[in-house]
Amino acid sequence: MDQKDFVWPNGAKLALSIVVNVEEGAEQNVRDGDKGPEPVDELSAVPRKPIRMHGNESNYQYGINAGFPRILRLLNDYDIRATWTAASLALERAPQIADAIVARGDEVCCHGFRWAHQFWMDEDKEREFIRKGWQSIEKTCGKRPVGWLSRYLHTEETRRILAEEGFFYHMDDYSGDFPFWDLVETGGGAKPMVIMPYALDSNDMKFWLAPSLTAKDWLQYATDSFDWLHAEAAEEGARMMSLGLHLRIIGRPGRIGALKSFFDHINDRDDIWIASREDIARAFADAFPPL
Repeated sequence: MDQKDFVWPNGAKLALSIVVNVEEGAEQNVRDGDKGPEPVDELSAVPRKPIRMHGNESNYQYGINAGFPRILRLLNDYDIRATWTAASLALERAPQIADAIVARGDEVCCHGFRWAHQFWMDEDKEREFIRKGWQSIEKTCGKRPVGWLSRYLHTEETRRILAEEGFFYHMDDYSGDFPFWDLVETGGGAKPMVIMPYALDSNDMKFWLAPSLTAKDWLQYATDSFDWLHAEAAEEGARMMSLGLHLRIIGRPGRIGALKSFFDHINDRDDIWIASREDIARAFADAFPPL
């Protein structure tokens, strides 16, 4: 089938993937044996000494205590399906989040066991990290994850290990607006894996990377992205849009309204398909079998 002729399961040309990252409680912390505290927060401040950074820890806790309920409420109010890219330890330490995800019937994609970089790991350590991640989610959520997202950086062996560990799709890719296949060479022969491109430009982490970015700016960018992809999909062929969110970022009272306004913009449209990344990947795979 040609991408131009393809439509998503409900007949739409544009699939929308809402991705909620759950990392709080799995970040770097000397209490967990790390060499130092997590350097990412609203102030980008971090000491050079191996001490606990209590203010930053509470900033992450805000995502669990206040950000998560706000995001969950909006998803429920607008009946929007989401994929939760979760660091497994975060769900272990906040089981109420895992329970809510399961109750909604949403997908959990593995975001590592910890919210940690894996680029420095040798193969055995990385395999242990990946395996520990999916086994933990299977235990907390009752279903093993089929998708993987690294913390930005990974190794040359990551995709092969994922294929050998039984993952169906990989989303450490930013190369387009539609899924595609990769043929991964494994110890048991070549295995096809769906690559689900993600998006950094529309991600709410831009609030941290560009402190002058306002909620109105982010909303405008998100709606512009949606409108352009929607029009392009109708004229040139099916597309997928990803919108990345974080509990401790978009969940702030000065930002959450922008997410509500985006949901208002797309609400009650019958010409888009809002789906989990697993559902999108499987719809793609069914229509475009690997060569």
